[in-house]
Amino acid sequence: MAQHVAPPTAATPAVPVPLPLKAIAPWAAFFGVLMLVLLYFVGAEQGATSVFSGAGVHEWVHDARHLLGFPCH
Repeated sequence: MAQHVAPPTAATPAVPVPLPLKAIAPWAAFFGVLMLVLLYFVGAEQGATSVFSGAGVHEWVHDARHLLGFPCH
């Protein structure tokens, strides 16, 4: 079986286009705030700092607390 290989062609190399900071900043701020909210609910939503009454949030994030090393009981 004969294999045919195409000879390399002289093409311009691909140059990555830099992303402007204005395009990244809103997404970075959004995900930063989202991560802070998630960190609060997993790490501190209990007791005196709780936003919601009861133990519902605590039960939903209980395993994540232990996984991330937060004490809860």
